[in-house]
Amino acid sequence: QVQLVESGGGLVQAGGSLRLSCAASGRTFSSYTMAWFRQAPGKEREFVASIRRSDDNTYYADSVKGRFTISRDNAKNTVYLQMNSLKPEDTAVYYCAARWGGISPSADAMDSWGKGTLVTVSS
Repeated sequence: QVQLVESGGGLVQAGGSLRLSCAASGRTFSSYTMAWFRQAPGKEREFVASIRRSDDNTYYADSVKGRFTISRDNAKNTVYLQMNSLKPEDTAVYYCAARWGGISPSADAMDSWGKGTLVTVSS
């Protein structure tokens, strides 16, 4: 399994942007499909975006499509989440996850998790 560490969270005004990073340990990073999930206070963890291991195909939740972009740099063992046009409802702890397989929006399908980074969007 890979070890994951997120960074880049913080406080931003509505309409602003943030870029989250997730650094992975291990030499097999390119073999993992990577994903971002988020969990708002009092709510269940939800899928945000994923990027497939084989061809970098991406998949997004409808709520972030057109505003968020997931990307990866296999040379740096890092996956990113560029978040633009942020809304107060994007406020949550954002988690990076890795899956030894294809894209899945299910948290139960993930093999490894980071500890999360908090994003707060003020109105």
